[in-house]
Amino acid sequence: MAAVAAGSGAVALAPEGAEPAPDPPAAEPPAPPEPVATDTETGGDAALVDVTTALETESANGKDPLEAAGDNSEALDAQAGSVDEENGRQLGEIELQCGICTKWFTADTFGIDTTSCLPFMTNYSFHCNVCHHSGNTYFLRKQANLKEMCLSALANLTWQSRTQDEHPKTMFSKDKDIIPFIDKYWECMTTRQRPGKMTWPNNIVKTMCKERDVFLVKEHPDPGSKDPEEDYPKFGLVDQDLANIGPAYDNQKQNNAVSTSGSLNGKFFRGMAAGGSGKGRGAKRKQQDGGTTGTAKKTRSDPLFSAQRLPPHGYPLEHPFNKDGYRYILAEPDPHAPDPEKLELDCWAGKPIPGDLYRACLYERVLLALHDRAPQLKISDDRLTVVGEKGYSMVRASHGVRKGAWYFEISMDEMPPDTAARLGWSQPLGNLQAPLGYDKFSYSWRSKKGTKFHQSIGKHYSSGYGQGDVLGFYISLPEDTETAKSLPDTYKDKALIKFKSYLYFEEKDFVDKAEKSLKQAPGSQIIFFKNGANQGVAFKDIFEGVYFPAISLYKGCTVSINFGPYFKYPPRDITYRPMSDMGWGAVVEHTLADVLYHVETEVDGRRSPPWEP
Repeated sequence: MAAVAAGSGAVALAPEGAEPAPDPPAAEPPAPPEPVATDTETGGDAALVDVTTALETESANGKDPLEAAGDNSEALDAQAGSVDEENGRQLGEIELQCGICTKWFTADTFGIDTTSCLPFMTNYSFHCNVCHHSGNTYFLRKQANLKEMCLSALANLTWQSRTQDEHPKTMFSKDKDIIPFIDKYWECMTTRQRPGKMTWPNNIVKTMCKERDVFLVKEHPDPGSKDPEEDYPKFGLVDQDLANIGPAYDNQKQNNAVSTSGSLNGKFFRGMAAGGSGKGRGAKRKQQDGGTTGTAKKTRSDPLFSAQRLPPHGYPLEHPFNKDGYRYILAEPDPHAPDPEKLELDCWAGKPIPGDLYRACLYERVLLALHDRAPQLKISDDRLTVVGEKGYSMVRASHGVRKGAWYFEISMDEMPPDTAARLGWSQPLGNLQAPLGYDKFSYSWRSKKGTKFHQSIGKHYSSGYGQGDVLGFYISLPEDTETAKSLPDTYKDKALIKFKSYLYFEEKDFVDKAEKSLKQAPGSQIIFFKNGANQGVAFKDIFEGVYFPAISLYKGCTVSINFGPYFKYPPRDITYRPMSDMGWGAVVEHTLADVLYHVETEVDGRRSPPWEP
C-alpha cells in the first residue's frame, strides 16, 4: 500500500480490485487547523465555518485513507464522489479535476487526505486511476503563487457569503477578510513556507491590482455609502461562476473562453485545441495557417509556448553548440518515466533535475544537425544545404549508424575556384573545427585531386570532383561488433542544463580515452561514388563506432545532401539502405534503451537520482 505525503507530495493509490463500496456515512469533521492570530482577524471566524468543515479526512470515521478506487471506468463512474454533467458539481467541497479526462471528483472518492487542502484550490495535479498510466490515482499539490492564493481565498469567501449571508457579498475587504483568510489557511493554500516577515500582505494587493482580468478592485466606498473607509480597498472576482475555478483557470481566462459547461465536462479543453476568438490587441492577428488567434498572452510557463517557438524541423533556433570538450543533446520530457508529473514541481528550481525524467529528443527525419556543427557554417531552413565560410569546419547529420550498409548522396551546388570540400563519415568525437579526416574518428574524400584522408594522412584515391557533380557515400559495418550489439546511450545519467527555455543533456568529451579504446571492425568498408560510378574501396577495417554523414567545407562553397530514399544515382552493384531509414530506426532504438533503463532502475526500487528534492 502506497504512502500518502499530505500537502506536499504525490499520492499513489494502488487499486485493490474490490467492488465499489456504497456511500460511506457522513463523517464528523476534525478540528480545524489552529488559526494564526492577527490584529485584523476579529469577526473573521464566523465567515470561515464552511471552510473548516470542508477540511475533512477519511480517517475521521475509521476508514483506511488509502482505500483505492476501482480500476476501470465502470467502477469509477459508480463512485459516490464522482461528479459529472448530470449530477452537477459539489461546490464548497474539496473537488479535484483530472488533468486528462477533465472530469471532476470529490477528494473522498479516492480516500485522498485533504487535511492540507481547501475548496476551490488550483495548485495541484490530479489524474484519476482510469487516465493515469500506472492505473493508480495520482494527486500532487504544487507550490501556489500569490495570484492562485488570492483566487482561492476570494472563491471561498464568495461561497461562504452566498450560503450564510442574507445579502451575499461579492467584494471583500483586504484587511478584514482576505488577509486573515490567507494567514489562517496558509499551509492549506500552498507548499511554500510561511514568510518570516509580514511583507506578503502588500504583495497580494499588488498582485490583485495587476491581474485585472481575474480580480475586481474597489479602492474607496461609493459616495453616500455607509461602509467605513477602513474596509477598503475591497477585492472580488471578475468571474462569479465558481464552477469555472480549477487547475486550468488561467488558460481559460487567457483564451477568453470561460464557460460553466466547459469546466464541467471538458468541452473547454477541446475548444482550446480548436482555437478561440477574443477582443483586444492581437484579436485580428492571423496565424500561420490562416486562422485567427485569441488574446492569450504567451508566457514561458504556457505549455504551448515552447512548442510554438520550435521551427518546422523541430530544433530551437537558439541552442548551445558542441564545442570546448562538451556535447549537448536536446532533451524532452520522458512520458514513460515513473510519475512524469514530477516535471511540474516548482521545487526543482535551483536544484539539479533528475535526468531520468527526460529523454533525448529525436525526430523521424534525418537532417543536418544544427548543434553538431561549427557555428560559422550556414545551414538552410530545410537543413539539407550548407554553406562554408573561411577555413575548414564540419557539420554532422542528426542520425548515425552502428551496423549494416548505408548510403547517401551529396550534390556540389557551388564551388568557386578557391574553395574545397572533404566529405564522408565521422564519429561523434570528430573535431568540428578541422577538416573531415583530421583525426582517428573520421574518414573523408577531398575535392582536390580526389585524395582520401584519415588521421590527417592523405592518399591518392581517384580523380577530383567539383561543381555539378553528385557524389555517393557508402559504409558497411559488421553486425557482430560490440558497438553493433549495443543500444544507444540514454544520457539519463548526464547533467541537465537549461538554455533559452530548453533543457539539454551535457556530455563531456573524453577524446584521449576514446582514442585509446578504438579497435578495428574487420569486414567494414567505405566506398565513394561519383555521378553513379564506383570509385573503389576507399577504406576497409575501419574503427568500430557510430558513424554520421559529415561535410567539411573550405571557404564559400555550397553543397546539398540527400539522405534518400530516392537518389539521382542509386548504386547498382551493392546492397544498402538509405540513411533516411535511420530516422524511425533511431527512435525505436532510443525508446527501447529508455524502457530498459526504467525497468532496470525500478526492479529493486529507484536507484537513479532521487525523486524528492
